[in-house]
Order: sequence, then C-alpha cells, then structure tokens
Amino acid sequence: MRIAGSGIVSYMISSCFGDIPRAERPRERLFSHGAAVLTDAELLALFLRTGKVGLDVLSLARSLLAEWGSLRRMAGCSIEELSSLPGMGPAKAAELKAAFEMGRRMARPELERQRVDRAGVIYELLAGELQTLPYESLRILLLDTRHGLLEEKEVSRGSLNESIAHPREIFRPAIAKGAYAIAVVHNHPSGDPQPSEADRRLTRRLTEAGTLLQIPLVDHVIIGAMRGEQSPYFSFREAGLI
Repeated sequence: MRIAGSGIVSYMISSCFGDIPRAERPRERLFSHGAAVLTDAELLALFLRTGKVGLDVLSLARSLLAEWGSLRRMAGCSIEELSSLPGMGPAKAAELKAAFEMGRRMARPELERQRVDRAGVIYELLAGELQTLPYESLRILLLDTRHGLLEEKEVSRGSLNESIAHPREIFRPAIAKGAYAIAVVHNHPSGDPQPSEADRRLTRRLTEAGTLLQIPLVDHVIIGAMRGEQSPYFSFREAGLI
C-alpha cells in the first residue's frame, strides 16, 4: 500500500509540474530563495496547484498571464470571470480573488486613517484597484467630520467610455451612513484621466446636490494610468471646478 500510495503522489506531482526538475519548481524555489525571486507565473502556479489535461500547472499559469497580460489585469476580474478561465473553477477563483484583495488592502495600510480630502491621497487609496479594471467603476467615499474614511462603496459600473449614475444613487449611501461629506472617484480604462463632458456635467450636478443636502462634495477624482510626466489622475478640486 505504501508503494502504491507513493506512486500516486509521484504521479500527481509529475502531472502538476510535468518534466520540471524538482529544484526548479515554484514551491522549492520559494523555500530555497524566498518569494521575491519567483516570476508572476510561478506565484500564480502556487495558487492554482494543479494544471489540466495535457498542460502542467506552470504552463497553465503562463498561458493565463499571456491571455490577460498581467496579474494586475487578472486582479480586476470578477469571481465569475476567474471561474470561467481554463483550469480554474469556483474554488480556485475564490482563493485567487482573496489573495488579490489581501494585496490590495496591504497596499493601502495607513491611508484609511488619513484625511481623505486630497486628490493625491484618494489616488493612492484606490489606484491599485481601479487601474486594473477593464470597465469604468464609480465609487463614493463617505467621510466623517474630519474627512476620515467611513466607508467606500461602488455606485455604478459603466462601459469603457461612460459611467452612469444619478445624484440620488450617489448620495443615498451618504444619507444612510450619516456621512458629513463625500468624495467621488472613477477610472478611465483608456488610461487618460482627462474628464469628458459627461464627467463635468455629473460633477456640477453633484456639487449642487451636495449643497442642498448639506453633504459637500470635497472632490471628484478621475484615475487614469502613469504616462511619462502626465499626472495619472485628474482632480476637479485642484482644477478649480469645485
């Protein structure tokens, strides 16, 4: 029985990593040299654990990264999207999504305790997540009397070019939470943070609604991508439009 059991384990390991020498497998490399030396594909392979018929786990990880471009892009996938990827399934998708969320939270350790009323702070708080998304996501930051963060909520998801939300949908969670003020943030998947005319109209309407409700809009920040010397975000307050 021991021999048979040993044979099964050896077969499983072989099917996971194909002909990769033991010393070059991701887990062994991590034990010997630390996680920092692993490639993105090797890190992903450790989460996937098993490949699929005809494809070892490391080759599967490489194929997924080739399809999506990067771990950052994969982090923007929903559970449903991850589950549908070859060799994944719901259980692996949930584990991977949890790992991406842990990384996102670790990347913003002290920001939630700061005053969240400056565009630079808002960018640091949300850029890591919003820059990975292939669609526009409109978020509201609910702030207390000192402009500390009470809660962050996604209000709407739009197309690649337009994010649609009515002011009442944006202010509803602020009223329910008893927020003192709000900030609004959304991303431009194109990478260009410059506001569209629709963005400008929405900001004007939110400023007016905030005045009426006595829940001021402290800023509307559009998050784009890093491109040379260009700022990766646009702030309506910094531009003097609020």
